[in-house]
Amino acid sequence: MPKAFSPKNTRASSLAADMQEGKRVLSLSEPILGEAEKQALCAVIDSNWLTMGDRVIQFERAFADLHGAFDAVAVSSCTAGLHLCLQALGVGPGDEVLVPSLTFVATANAVLYAGASPVFVDIESERLPHISLEEAATRCTPRTKAAIVMHYGGYLVDMPAWRSFADKRGILLIEDAAHAPATGEVGRLSDASAFSFFTNKNMSTAEGGMVLAREKSVLDLVRRMRSHGMTTGTLDRHRGHAYSYDVTTLGYNYRMDELRAAVGAIQLKRLPEWNGRRRELSKDYRKKLAAALPEIEIPFTGEHQTASHLMPVLLPAGTNRAKVMTALREAGIQTSIHYPPVHLFSYYRNLIPAESLPNTEAFCSRELSLPLHPSLDEDDVTRVVTALKDAFSS
Repeated sequence: MPKAFSPKNTRASSLAADMQEGKRVLSLSEPILGEAEKQALCAVIDSNWLTMGDRVIQFERAFADLHGAFDAVAVSSCTAGLHLCLQALGVGPGDEVLVPSLTFVATANAVLYAGASPVFVDIESERLPHISLEEAATRCTPRTKAAIVMHYGGYLVDMPAWRSFADKRGILLIEDAAHAPATGEVGRLSDASAFSFFTNKNMSTAEGGMVLAREKSVLDLVRRMRSHGMTTGTLDRHRGHAYSYDVTTLGYNYRMDELRAAVGAIQLKRLPEWNGRRRELSKDYRKKLAAALPEIEIPFTGEHQTASHLMPVLLPAGTNRAKVMTALREAGIQTSIHYPPVHLFSYYRNLIPAESLPNTEAFCSRELSLPLHPSLDEDDVTRVVTALKDAFSS
C-alpha cells in the first residue's frame, strides 16, 4: 500500500488577516470587468429599453459568428438553455437521456424539467474524465432518446465519435458547453448546445446563457419558448412590425435582458484572448506541478484541445483533501471541488437508488480545482504550487 499523504499543520490565519498583511488573495475564478462594460450599461440605461431589444440581437449574431453558426438564441442561463434544447428536440415523458454524473447538477436537472429520465454514465477514466462511450453503449435502451455530453473543465469531448454514436443509434446529441465557449468545433456537431455566462465562466454577463442548434426550426422553437411561446416580441410590436401575437407552444420566461447582452457583447470580443491566456497558465501549472509535486496527477494531456475553464488536479489517494484546502485557504488561495457526483446527491439517490459509477466516484474523491483566470500571472502559479507543496511537506 502506498503511503497516504496528509498535509502539515499551517499557521491559523484567516483570509482577512492575509489581506491586512498585504497578501493578495488568489481567487478560484474572477470576472474581468472595466470601463467598457460600465459604458455599455450606461448606454442601455440611457436608451430606456431594458430587455429583449437590439443589444440582445447583436449579441446573438456576434456569438453565432464566433462559433460558425447561422444564428443563436440568448437565454437567462445555461440551465434554461439545456431545458429548451431538450424541449425543442422533442425529449419528454417516457424518454431516457444519457448524462454524465461528473457535471454540475443542472445538466441532470434539465432532463427532469423536460419530463424525461436521466441515466447516469461513468467517465472514461480518472485521466480522461469525460462521459464514456463504451459505458454509454451499455446504458442504451429502447427508451433512450438523447445523450448530453459535457466538456469538463473546458477540455473538449471527442465530438466526432459521439456524433457517430448518436447517428448509429438514432438518438439526439446535446452539448453542455458551459465550460467551452469559442473552442474548436464546439456547437457544430451536436443537435443543440447550451453555453453559460455565469460569473465564474470564461466570459460573464453575471447570469445568462446561449443556445445553438443545427436546424433552424429547432432554434426558432427555442426562441419562441424562451418568451412564453409568443410569436412576436415587444420590440416588434413597438416598431409597428406586428400589432398582436399568438402563443403557439408552451413557453417559459427564459429571456435575456439588454443590460446583460450589452456586457456580453463587450466580453465576447475578448473571449478568444482570455481563452488563450487560460491555456498558457494551464501549461505553466502542468510544468511547475510536474517538477514540484510529481505525485499529483493532472487529467487530460497538455495537448488536449481546451478552453481551460478549470485547473483540475488529482491528489494522491489517501490525501486529506479538506486539510489541503484549509492550508491553501490560510495561504490566501481559494480552491474548490468540481464536482461532487450528481448521482450521489440525496435527491438523485432517492430517485435512482443503487447507482454505482466507480470511475466517477474515484475521480471526485481526489479532484481539487486550483485558481485559474486571466488575471493571474506566472508568479501567481508559482505561489499556488509552492503553497500546495508546503501543505504536503513533513
